[in-house]
Order: sequence, then C-alpha cells, then structure tokens
Amino acid sequence: MLDKRILVIDDEPNLCIVVQACLENLGGWETLTALSGREGLAIAIAQPLDAILLDVMMPDLDGLAIVRELQKHPITQSIPVILLTAKVQSTDLAQFTQLGVAGVIAKPFDPLTLSQEVASILGW
Repeated sequence: MLDKRILVIDDEPNLCIVVQACLENLGGWETLTALSGREGLAIAIAQPLDAILLDVMMPDLDGLAIVRELQKHPITQSIPVILLTAKVQSTDLAQFTQLGVAGVIAKPFDPLTLSQEVASILGW
C-alpha cells in the first residue's frame, strides 16, 4: 500500500498532523497536507494523488467549493474525495452525495481506525 498518495486539506494544523500520522503510520500511505483550500487545490493540480481527505468548514474556500473546483479541472476530476466533517445530519449527507464524493468520515474520528475507514471507502 506504500504506492498510495493522499492529500489532507484542513485548516487546523494539529488535525492535519494527527491525520497524517494515522495515514502514514497505520495505513502506510504517503500523506501530503494543506492548511487552506487554495493551497490544497494547487497541490492537487501539481501532484499525482490517489485520494483527498477534505474538511468541509474552512475559512477561505469551504470543502464543497473545493470539491466543485476539483471536478472542473481535468487533472483532478477523477481523484476520489472523502469529506472529514462534523456535519453529518441527513440533509448534509444528502448534499454531499449529490456532489459525488467517495464518502464521509465524521469528526471526531477514531485515529486508530481512520486508515481502515479510508481504505474501506476507497476499496483499497
């Protein structure tokens, strides 16, 4: 599984550190991080990625706007996106499904099972 590369986009630096540690140490995947939506979009366009874990609520561009931008760009439109969010009410989940995201992982998540959840959602 070392051949997988995941980008984590979240404006909380400590959360990025935790997610990166989980995905690298437990999942065995190379993990890049971005602390803003704009930075994440730039990395997604410049780097080959197997998946993106994306926070929904961020100050510059929210996660939903980022998903729409990723879907518009030929380089990034096929990258599966998993949303990391505290917004898990049925109306939110319906909106996320309409966007075509691969899955949703609720915050707070269990760090010990995060890589298993990602692998399950992506069929790895």
